[in-house]
Amino acid sequence: MAKKITAQIKLYCPAGQANPAPPVGPALGQHGVNIMQFCKQFNEQTKGKEGLIMPAVITVFEDRSFTFIVKSPPSSVLLKRAANLAKASGIAGKEIIGAVERKQVEDIAKQKMKDLNTTDIQQAIKTIEGTARSMGIEVVEKLSDAHITAKPEEEAQAEPAAKPAEKAADKTDEKK
Repeated sequence: MAKKITAQIKLYCPAGQANPAPPVGPALGQHGVNIMQFCKQFNEQTKGKEGLIMPAVITVFEDRSFTFIVKSPPSSVLLKRAANLAKASGIAGKEIIGAVERKQVEDIAKQKMKDLNTTDIQQAIKTIEGTARSMGIEVVEKLSDAHITAKPEEEAQAEPAAKPAEKAADKTDEKK
């Protein structure tokens, strides 16, 4: 007879760095799971993938034993790593903060294939491209120097916008 499942827990942990501190400890502790056992097994399975956030789905059984599946990292984490970004755009659709090559998107789609809801690689690529677009990351055929360095025309447009405000502040000081 199969064991009865009492809970399913979804956690996002840094690869190779799971420890009993929050969020892992409280999430597992409330279900009576041996936290250190999970941490050791998770760290062993994710060794070599340090720096990535790895989702884990933990199934807890009635006798407090557990099994877990480590899924592939979120697309956003892989895209940020490919584009060399710390964080995504705050105003996606209006601000493009980085670029990735179509080949990189294809590699990410292949890596995510087992966790996506499609078996067609072209649909998987479209899914990853949509995620990139929503993060303010442009998908290009080939990266050029313009995509790698900061765009000087955007910086030049930002400076004149600040100068009129400074001039207005100077005029108010002169009147006093």
